[in-house]
Order: sequence, then structure tokens, then C-alpha cells
Amino acid sequence: MATAAPSAASRIAVVTGASSGIGAATARQLAAAGYRVVLTARRKDRIEALAEEIAQAGGSATAYQLDVTDRAAVDEFASAFKTIGVLVNNAGGALGADPVATGDPADWRTMYETNVLGTLNVTQALLPRLVASGDGTVVVVSSTAGHGTYEGGGGYVAAKHGAHVLAETLRLEIVGLPVRVIEIAPGMVRTDEFALTRFGGDADRAAKVYEGVAEPLTASDVAETIAWAVTRPSHVNVDLLVLRPRAQASNTKVHREL
Repeated sequence: MATAAPSAASRIAVVTGASSGIGAATARQLAAAGYRVVLTARRKDRIEALAEEIAQAGGSATAYQLDVTDRAAVDEFASAFKTIGVLVNNAGGALGADPVATGDPADWRTMYETNVLGTLNVTQALLPRLVASGDGTVVVVSSTAGHGTYEGGGGYVAAKHGAHVLAETLRLEIVGLPVRVIEIAPGMVRTDEFALTRFGGDADRAAKVYEGVAEPLTASDVAETIAWAVTRPSHVNVDLLVLRPRAQASNTKVHREL
């Protein structure tokens, strides 16, 4: 994959939700592309281990424990920077798969606060630093759930629709400023934690999500896509990129070899 080296003014990349899955894989990809990566997540031990891994591979990474739903903490984090080049809003996740009629409002609230308000908090706090770089990029990692609904997905679908609209609106509002807004919307991605977290640690139920699917996307597949979009020439904006495994035609139509 050919990539353009980041300029000195835009070489810092902040990745939220970097403790596992897509976030961790994206941090590795951006570090390999020459960015100084700032890893943020709530699990300090995970991001510190990843920072060490990246350093041993010849990259540059710093770990910063952060809860993106804590606005005061986000503002304090942002105050450490004069400029940054890239913000990857990856923190998020799903909880439960109950129908609207019986869904837990607490789960809905948590998903909205993490996927939407967390993205808003970090984007608002770091946007002036992205503008100051003269060549900034905001990435919102949404989901195909942000573009089509499915039964049992109401709370997550609502949150990811919110993330999609946030990105779309921000792009309209800051046109003319030296900042791109990119949305990456993955479909079925098999990671160690996403489905397991969604189903409250029920490993059997989580495994059934991918049952019979020969090759779901991996975190690395999505991370490579994010890195590709970020490293396009500055005048090229990948507004929206949807990616799915070949076996998935839509959120509700998946080929399974059972």
C-alpha cells in the first residue's frame, strides 16, 4: 500500500478506543506510516503495552488513559497539544440485541454517550488543533449500522446513525478549513471483544454472529482502510467508505456455509 509520509506539522495522530480491535490495529498502521500515535482508552495497561509494542517495532506511540464521555478529562487531554494532524474517533461499541419494546434504556444511553457524545467531545476539543496543523483529518469510525437498520439493533443503530450524521454535518460546517472529515463504515468485523461485549460475555452467543461466515473482516482490514484514507493527498477527501466481507451483502443478508 503506497502512502504519503505525514508532514512535520501534521504528524501526530490521536486514536480513541485504542486498547483493542480496530483501534489498536489502526494505531499500528498509522505508526508504520510515520505518525506519532497517541493511544487513548480507559484500559491503561492495554494501551501502555501497545505503545511499547509500537516502539519496539520502530514507531512512536504514547499512551494516555481517557474516557471519551468525560468532557472535563477530554478538555484536559486536548490542552496538551498545540497541533495534531489526525483524529481517529474509534471509541464506541454495542450493548445488547433486544427489540425496541424491551431494550434496556441504560444500554441505549451508554451506546449514545460513547458512540456519539464521546466522538463529539473529542472532536470539539481537538478541532482547533487540527485546524492549526494546516492539514488535519478527522476520521469517524461508524458502522454499516449507521446506514441501515436491523431487528434487535435499535440502540446501536440509533447511535451509529448519530455518528454518521455528526460526520456528515461537520463536513458541511467546516468546508473551507484545512481539515478533512472521513467516515469509515465497516460491516461484519470479527474481533476479540465486540460481540462478546455486546452479549455480556456470552461466548456461545457471540460466536453465533460469525457462524458459517468463511471470512469476516478483521480489525487489520479496517485499519488498513483507515490508514489508506488518511494518507491520500491532502486535497482528496474520502467522504464515506463502506466495507464489508464478501459474504455480507447487507446488514441482514449474510452467506453462511452451515
